[in-house]
Amino acid sequence: MKQERAARTREALVQAAAEAFDRAGFHGTSLGRISKAAGISMGALTFHFPTKDELADTVQLRGLTVTREGVQRLLTGREAALETVVDLTLELAALLQEEAVVRAAARLTRERESAPAGMLWPSSWLPAVEDLLEAMPAGQLRAGCDPRTVLALVGHLVAGVESYLRSCAAQGCDTCKSAPEQLARIWELALYGIRCGRGG
Repeated sequence: MKQERAARTREALVQAAAEAFDRAGFHGTSLGRISKAAGISMGALTFHFPTKDELADTVQLRGLTVTREGVQRLLTGREAALETVVDLTLELAALLQEEAVVRAAARLTRERESAPAGMLWPSSWLPAVEDLLEAMPAGQLRAGCDPRTVLALVGHLVAGVESYLRSCAAQGCDTCKSAPEQLARIWELALYGIRCGRGG
C-alpha cells in the first residue's frame, strides 16, 4: 500500500512538473509552484526529488521515453522511404501537441545547461530520421538534393511546430489543434522541391 501511494505521489509530481516546465520553463518554475499544483506537500516533494534538477531530469527522461515509444510504434513494419520520414514528423507534431511531458522535454533541452547529453530531446527521434535517410533507396530524392539538407529541414519543421504550439498557448487560442494538419500541408509544398519526379 505504501509503495502504491508513493508511486502515485511521484507520478502526480512528475505530471505537475511537466506542465509547469512546459509553461514557464526551468528557470521560471519553482519547487513550491510544482508542490502547489500537484496538491502535495513540499516535504513529500523533496523526499522524492531533493532538487529541481533531479525532478527536471525525471521529466526530461519521461519525455524522451514517450517520444521514443511513439517513434518506434510508427516505424514498426515501415520501409525506409521519404513518406516514412514525413509521417515520423507528423507523429512528433502530435506528441508535442498532446503530451505536456514531451513539450517539457523539448523546452528543458534548450534551457538546462546541466542536462546530461544523453537526455537531449532530439536524441529520441533524430537518429531515426538519419537512419531512414541513409537507408532510403536511390531515386526517391530529386537529383542534387542532399539527404543532409532534408535532415536539416526536418529539424526546422519540428522546431517550428513546437514554437507554433507555444505561441498558441501564450495567446490562449485553440488553433494549435491543427498543428499536425498544418505540418502536413507544409510537407505537401516542400515535397515538390525534394521528391524525385515532382516540382517544376
